[in-house]
Amino acid sequence: MRSLVLGSVTALGLALTLTSTPAVAQRPADHQARKAAYPALKVTRLVTGLDHPWDVKSLGGGRLIYTQRERATLTTWAKGHKHRVKFPSSSVWVSGETGLMGLEVDPDYATNHRIYTCQGGNTSGGHDVRVIAWRLNAKATKATRIKQLVGGFPTTSGRHGGCRLLIDDAGSLLVGTGDAATGTNPEDTTSLGGKTLRLNRMTGAPWPSNPFVGSKNRNKRYVHTYGHRNVQGLSQRADGSLWSIEQGTDRDDEVNRLRNGGDYGYNPVPGYNESVPMTDQGLPGKQIGAAWHSGYPTIATSGGGFVYGAGLGAYNGTLAVAALKAERVLFLTFSKAGKLQRVKVPAALRHFGRIRTVVDGPGSTFFVTTDNGGGSDAILRVRPRH
Repeated sequence: MRSLVLGSVTALGLALTLTSTPAVAQRPADHQARKAAYPALKVTRLVTGLDHPWDVKSLGGGRLIYTQRERATLTTWAKGHKHRVKFPSSSVWVSGETGLMGLEVDPDYATNHRIYTCQGGNTSGGHDVRVIAWRLNAKATKATRIKQLVGGFPTTSGRHGGCRLLIDDAGSLLVGTGDAATGTNPEDTTSLGGKTLRLNRMTGAPWPSNPFVGSKNRNKRYVHTYGHRNVQGLSQRADGSLWSIEQGTDRDDEVNRLRNGGDYGYNPVPGYNESVPMTDQGLPGKQIGAAWHSGYPTIATSGGGFVYGAGLGAYNGTLAVAALKAERVLFLTFSKAGKLQRVKVPAALRHFGRIRTVVDGPGSTFFVTTDNGGGSDAILRVRPRH
């Protein structure tokens, strides 16, 4: 049976590579891209014995820190050794697709030791998803809660819980959220579900340039973009533009270029009607179309980000998109204007099962997390093979 599944996935990958880039595959982004080639990749199982590692970040000095969704643990790794951080795992609500998820490290970590998590939580009336700021001690062995920055993201069973974090060049904290499988949430700007939110990472206040920052409704003040289904990836390109990766229904996983105040057009009503388009151009107002979409069927995109490094050749500056169902990583080349130009699916990253996210690392290195469960998962280090 597994051979049949893998055969179908292989065929799917070929179809995606061919159909997602009609004709433009022969038009590289620029002169540098024309001269660059895709180097062979060397993949190393860096951290093993994991269970659904959801996010990983660098702490500097060769150290990594990562979350595991169901275990609700925060762990550091350095020089081949793992160390579990003292962290209140019992306070994390774990259900379905929700648990300890997104992770971000403050750009001033060397002096303030701040990190941020997006996680399920318990409330007096049930559950929510929230973003919390923490301070690590000098040895990164203990996390002390500073404050909850924002919370109250809607939940149901734990399905479509989001929840990716990104600190952008302006210093704001972006949060990608899921719609909690509730049809009215994406287009309702008073709901925090199915959105990207933007806030001050130190205080938790809404970012001053948010489109509805003057609203009397507290939730609405946080909204950066809306009309999303389940935002699983956030990244900023070197030119400063912001991008999201979003899971589709049975069609059209999406990569979106985020524009402040943009409506991305998901409106699965009445009920939770997943037969509607991911970007419904029939809604009132203007809906922003995807920069890339999978077509039918979906590949179940998850996290990812832009990767950089001169040694990466044609991979340098591409958006690396993790796929769960299709068990691969897609590297998307976009023009300066945000137009899709090429899709590359390297064979070296098609032997590890489900892929949860891709995170840029130092030099010509990036990290990949697998998502197969059962303690079989790993954080992979990927470098060009020279």
